[in-house]
Amino acid sequence: MSTEVWPPISAPQLAIEEDATLARELQWLLESLQSTLQSLKSGLEECAALLAPVEPGSTLVLSSHRSENVKGTVTRVGTRVVKGNVQLRLQTLPPPRGAPAFPLVVSSAPQAPTLVLDQIVSVRTLINSCLDIVDVSTWTGDAKNADFISGQLRLLEENIREAKGTLKGGPDIPNPWWEDPLDENIFDPPLPHYLSVNVAVAEAALVVTIRTLSASSPQPSTPETHQSTFVPNFGLRDRLAVALGATRPPTHDEIDQTFTFRGEQVSVKEKVRVESQDPSLMAALAKLSSLERVVKMSRQALAIVMGRDTSDDD
Repeated sequence: MSTEVWPPISAPQLAIEEDATLARELQWLLESLQSTLQSLKSGLEECAALLAPVEPGSTLVLSSHRSENVKGTVTRVGTRVVKGNVQLRLQTLPPPRGAPAFPLVVSSAPQAPTLVLDQIVSVRTLINSCLDIVDVSTWTGDAKNADFISGQLRLLEENIREAKGTLKGGPDIPNPWWEDPLDENIFDPPLPHYLSVNVAVAEAALVVTIRTLSASSPQPSTPETHQSTFVPNFGLRDRLAVALGATRPPTHDEIDQTFTFRGEQVSVKEKVRVESQDPSLMAALAKLSSLERVVKMSRQALAIVMGRDTSDDD
């Protein structure tokens, strides 16, 4: 079965008619994309609202599985952790005298540093950039210029993909824990030098990783280094405890590694990772994934009508 134009027209005239049809189709698609852009803007504004610093914020439970190692809650408001009260019961972290567990409490003092979640800061910045791209595509630039709209859609997709990837986290997101330690004075009492606390976002969940540390080699006892010296290594005590029937020291994926932490070579004695799903972050991640698909399909549709190869968009 074949389709022919009736009455028949010459090949040159047919080419002219085909070009005119493609031009009308391109014009229709560009007008349709303006509605798509407004829909994308609404979705982006919803994502921004989910990450906005709105009280009372999200209170999340932190609890280690099948153990009492970590128990407590934290409260996130926008990009900040404003409250936190977690009790640690670790083999290598002796509690204060008379206390059943080691307290990890976010300080409420006005002068205390703020615990900022840099990943959420980055996501909010990227979403704001996306909103700017939509506004430029709608009001400032030439909405009837296919090349301009194609470039804007590409930029929009890249920003949304980066925002989504930042909420999902990964090997390089955020920075390694030993490179960017939290300020000890975020907590009350301040963190001891042999304790590392890392707070990050992974798969739209708040992840808290606690590490107890020991110096991997003896440090010179000088006035300059005395205050940053780690507590003595508990290796001898641990071995003696095991010989008397106590539980063996914990193992983890960093047990044989050394790191430069606060200017000193350290090893990780004990490591505990706890995560808590954040409903707002989960909703934002789901919306960003949906928006990314819409932008990708819009880019592909425009590329097809413009006669361009869509393989680069995969």
